[in-house]
Amino acid sequence: MTNCSDDVASSGSSFLDRERAAGKLRGRLHGLPTIVKDNYDVVGMPTTGGSVALMNAYPVRNAVVVQRMVDAGAIVLAKANMSELATSAGKLGYSSVLGETLNPYNLKRNSSGSSSGTASAIAAKFAALGLGTDTGGSIRYPSSVDGLVGIRPTLGLTSRTGVLPSTLSLDMTGPMAPSVKDVALALTIMAGTDADDPATADTDARKQDYFAALNTHALAGATIGVAVGFFGGNVEVDAAVQRAVERMRELGTNVVQVPLPAWMSQLDESVITPLRDLEFKRDFEAYLAALPPGSPKTVAEVIAISDSKGVRESAHPVNPKLVEGLRKIDAVSGAPDAASNRERILRIEMPRVREALMDTFTRMKLDALVFPTLKCPAPPVLTGEDRTYSCGADNPDSLYADGFVAPAAGFPEVTVPVGHDSQRLPIGLSFLGLSYREQRILDLAASLEQASPPKDVPVAVS
Repeated sequence: MTNCSDDVASSGSSFLDRERAAGKLRGRLHGLPTIVKDNYDVVGMPTTGGSVALMNAYPVRNAVVVQRMVDAGAIVLAKANMSELATSAGKLGYSSVLGETLNPYNLKRNSSGSSSGTASAIAAKFAALGLGTDTGGSIRYPSSVDGLVGIRPTLGLTSRTGVLPSTLSLDMTGPMAPSVKDVALALTIMAGTDADDPATADTDARKQDYFAALNTHALAGATIGVAVGFFGGNVEVDAAVQRAVERMRELGTNVVQVPLPAWMSQLDESVITPLRDLEFKRDFEAYLAALPPGSPKTVAEVIAISDSKGVRESAHPVNPKLVEGLRKIDAVSGAPDAASNRERILRIEMPRVREALMDTFTRMKLDALVFPTLKCPAPPVLTGEDRTYSCGADNPDSLYADGFVAPAAGFPEVTVPVGHDSQRLPIGLSFLGLSYREQRILDLAASLEQASPPKDVPVAVS
């Protein structure tokens, strides 16, 4: 963890404890210890985004969703490490602020990215709840490898104001927690219209009390589609997910096999990466412009600091691939065809994904698609080798390809633990639903969670 204000957290906790004892509750999260990813603005703590260049970037107000959590009584204990600027670039959960995030179930493995620190902190029981962000899987992947529930909501359900952006056409804020009920409660509080985030314009009319309405018997009579092309990375992961699918059948679920178009495995190339290259500079520099004087204001300034001799020779140098990527972004965003390329992705490529999924859901009368959240368990850390790790994904990129479907469509996806491999590392299963169907996929996840065996406790930190 980083940016922890012990005095503030301690005094806030004591004050809220006294309020509770006196029968005064501020809201449904009164006194709940919470960890937030270090790309959320929290007054009194710098928003580093994992970048040494932003160590002095102190915001003047809380992010909108952070403020909603605080208003409901949550205590922000600290901000957590993350993949630098929400980009792993081959180093999952690594930043020039704190180095690599370790997985509390096995310190030889990582916690994926980019919301790695949030997931590890909750799994290690430093907090009961956490906030992450998800552009291409960054809530779901860390939740999966750390035995948590995490949800990427429908684009626009929760505000991004006061959150360091990556790709605003894809970015979403969302909760991570040990149980579906915890996630449903947090999402209820986070969801809502924000005048400063146009994507949320219709949200007040669409949001629900996901916690109050949670149905733990939703699998009976539901129709679930198994995304058949999303398997094949690891035999233990496949077996755990298939066991979960069989359990759904036992609970009265109609299970059907769903082959998705082959082009859906190429969304990183057609949507995720090119859209980030085209949007990052504009949105990142708009965020930097609102910071007090003394912080970098441009991508070029961040590159200069990141590639300086002192940083290169420090304990946690910036990943050279990240610096290279920032240089590419700085150039691509100013190209003559940048605007037309972005428009093509937003108007052609992303609607193509949405329409294909909607057609599949309608034609097969699906409530959700299910698949392994990650094809393989948590990978080894950068500094060591773990010969127990097995992953048969075609290439490193294909390991994460399935997680790009939800952001490319703007649809919600929740991951829930369904077991562990032989190294006691968690395995997650995802429920993907149509736009604003959070209640339905949370109900399905809660039903499976209730029918699943008890979760292991992380042995590495117990």
